[in-house]
Amino acid sequence: MNKKEWRNTIKSSLNQMSNNQYHLLSEMIKKRLFNEPILEQCHTIALTISRQPEVDTYEIIKACWQLGKRVAVPKCNPKTRTMDFYHITSFSQLETVYIDLQEPIPEKTTYVSPEEIDLMIVPGIVFDQLGYRIGYGGGYYDRYLTNYNGHKISLAFHLQIVEELPKESHDIPVDFIITEKALIHCANNRKEIAE
Repeated sequence: MNKKEWRNTIKSSLNQMSNNQYHLLSEMIKKRLFNEPILEQCHTIALTISRQPEVDTYEIIKACWQLGKRVAVPKCNPKTRTMDFYHITSFSQLETVYIDLQEPIPEKTTYVSPEEIDLMIVPGIVFDQLGYRIGYGGGYYDRYLTNYNGHKISLAFHLQIVEELPKESHDIPVDFIITEKALIHCANNRKEIAE
């Protein structure tokens, strides 16, 4: 299947998830994330403001604040297809932009450079065992990750994981994927294939 077919297939599976199941599985993924030592070591965590059926990040953000972590969320520039991250301390610092997307209000928040981000939680629709992903097609994260050297993980429902996806030379994989069922060590899987 090509990227578009994968995207449509998984989107349709996600849309069949009940509200209860969505919240239950999101909570399981959140618990797994907060059990990971990597999270303890990180001070600044970057992630998107989720929209159903993406794994719920609202509860993750609240939990990060309770632990005294810095939370950075992206603001997209559709003209250049680039994005910048801003430090938020409250959901009131967000505004709704196109297609119900919640983004930080730059005047009420502080810019965060790629070097300051310890952990990047990378969104997507479909992921494979090697950490490659298919996003929403804008290429924002692919562009941003070329200048980012910190930890990269993704949160996904298990139904979003497939064996292998078509890749392009500019695709940057994540190191780990956390689902409600498992922690997938993508970097190790890539190493095994290389050997």
